Amino acid sequence: MMKILDQTEETSPAISYAGLIERIEILRSTLRWSSRLERADIDKLLRQATSLRDEVMQLSHKERFVQAASAAEPQDAAGQSRGARRKALLDRSFIFEGTFGDNLRLLESLEIAEKAAPTDLPVLIDGESGTGKELMAKVIHANGARSDKPFISVNCGAIPDNLLESELFGHRKGAFTGASNDRKGKFESAHTGTIFLDEIGELPLAGQVKLLRVLESHEIQRVGSDEMIAVDTRIVAATNRNLRQLSEEGKFREDLFYRLSVIHVTLPPLRERRDEIPLLIAWFGDEAAGTLKRRPVRLTPRLRDFLLAYAYPGNIRELRNVMYRISCLAGEMADVEHLPLDIRPNAAGVAGVAGANVPASGEQPISVANLMSLSDAKRAASDDAEKAFLERGLREVSGTVAELARRIDMNRSHLQMLLKKHGLHSKDFRNRNGQPAKYGANERDEDDAEG
Repeated sequence: MMKILDQTEETSPAISYAGLIERIEILRSTLRWSSRLERADIDKLLRQATSLRDEVMQLSHKERFVQAASAAEPQDAAGQSRGARRKALLDRSFIFEGTFGDNLRLLESLEIAEKAAPTDLPVLIDGESGTGKELMAKVIHANGARSDKPFISVNCGAIPDNLLESELFGHRKGAFTGASNDRKGKFESAHTGTIFLDEIGELPLAGQVKLLRVLESHEIQRVGSDEMIAVDTRIVAATNRNLRQLSEEGKFREDLFYRLSVIHVTLPPLRERRDEIPLLIAWFGDEAAGTLKRRPVRLTPRLRDFLLAYAYPGNIRELRNVMYRISCLAGEMADVEHLPLDIRPNAAGVAGVAGANVPASGEQPISVANLMSLSDAKRAASDDAEKAFLERGLREVSGTVAELARRIDMNRSHLQMLLKKHGLHSKDFRNRNGQPAKYGANERDEDDAEG
């Protein structure tokens, strides 16, 4: 199983590159020593070369992502950088199954997963929908002794009550109408491996009783059969509901809750992991580009500021879907009009997502906390956000329009048009002697001529 994303320069990437070089040499030898190649052989070699190119691009993408993740090294309470904690996990051969940043709460969850993985103790993962609970379950499986055995995922909320027992434990031929053959259940399929019970809070009480019996006896009984079948299965469950509260309300068995939550892992929502959002934008942008076979889409400053400040009620899953959408719909540059309609900022609302932390003059600051709901994001006004963004940019470059245009990768004449639209004058942002602080007279003269 390949370790992805979180690699150090000293470990797996070197091995991966060595494997690619070996395959390239095999291709070269085939070409060197073949006196004649049929069309089918040529097509096969071209497919192999294309596959190698894609793998090299993927490795390059992962390295760039790791470099971006390692750029900032904030310290935790113990004085250890988050990057150091991540590296410590890698040095202990921890396998990352997916995209993870350096958020402190997430690292703590990963460290719990690392300790729990080698055991057979049940694990309960909770967190909002879209926070990556199944991904965490795969991490636990990949780092355990059962990593080469089956990983079977079951969505408990998607199985009708009358089919639940058959899905989980299987049935004998003729056990009920439509049972034309003997059939294994999910627990038998996961024998010696891991079974992931997603949305365990949706399991009806009758199903909870049967699941508890399996946890206690390690045996299952197919529907319509008297035979007991021993199963050796690691159980990882997940929920977006408060099982403790449900058990107090009588909607979830308390004994089952304690059975499942021997190891308890909580995944924080994306709005509490905002330091990860830029990394996830880059990761999913490149992933979408690879899937769509196109160059990664570029984001306007207005769209990037919106994506950084948006509340993401759907968490990581929503961010991934948004990046795929804009990668599909946009050309080389994506803007807010490529967002889904229900989250797109409109011109009638209050001051904007892009300028969330930079209010216009005379206004109260708009904090991220005030943008923590979908309705707040909908009310964000693109025009006010654009103005706030331009004001902030002009302050940073001391009113030098040419430098601002360079920084935000915008045509200067278009930038001048936007400044005029919002009634902004570059001279109002210069220092006291009328000179830009860091930029030359030629740029100032050009700005004066255009403004």
